Amino acid sequence: MSDNKQPVPAKADTAPVKPQSSAGEIDAFIRQAKTLAESATGAGRLILSLDATMSRQPTWDLANALQGEMFDAVGKVGSLSVQLVYFRGLGECRSSAFVTDTNALKQLMIGIECRSGNTQIGKVLAHALKETAKAKVNALVYIGDAMEENPDDLADKAASLGLHGVPVFVFQEGHDSGAEKAFKEIARLSKGAWFRFDRRAAATLAGLLSAVAMFATGGLKALEARGSPGDRLLIEHLRGSGS
Repeated sequence: MSDNKQPVPAKADTAPVKPQSSAGEIDAFIRQAKTLAESATGAGRLILSLDATMSRQPTWDLANALQGEMFDAVGKVGSLSVQLVYFRGLGECRSSAFVTDTNALKQLMIGIECRSGNTQIGKVLAHALKETAKAKVNALVYIGDAMEENPDDLADKAASLGLHGVPVFVFQEGHDSGAEKAFKEIARLSKGAWFRFDRRAAATLAGLLSAVAMFATGGLKALEARGSPGDRLLIEHLRGSGS
């Protein structure tokens, strides 16, 4: 994707992030201010963060399709402001502006190219903390398959997100045991939830991502009111019986 054809202007992450690529692709997180327990007609801010390192390439198209379904679902419920965030390569971590035009974000995801590099989950969590300090972030979604950082540092940031009412919903691709342990701890400390990202369970994942988006716009009340299988599964995890 060329630098001058981005549907949403990119902005550098406020963390010490140094882009390594001249390409103008943008990444995203979803969010918009209001409390976690609003009615289904409320507005929400959600950050969607993605590991765009090379190991994710085989299922990148699946992730795009599932996230697109999530955006389509929330468009029928209320106002959701979404920011895309991704990392890849040697220290590159970027974020989009917060937008409500989810079609633009879907196009942005299509244009992101996976590149070799280490994980930068700590930057993502720190970014979410800075964003919610400006205006309430209702939820953070993270999709990834590996963890190559200090787990104690990640746990500390996850706990801070929990204290600020920003649950992290982690979707793990693959079966890396070290990553699984860290991801589950991030979800627990932030009062979020962990799920396995499996291409064989695409329908279930789409339902869960839709439920997270519904939660960001209307909290538990919105999930209970709609009551889809994905909504019920997310409610179980949020209440401590699903993980």
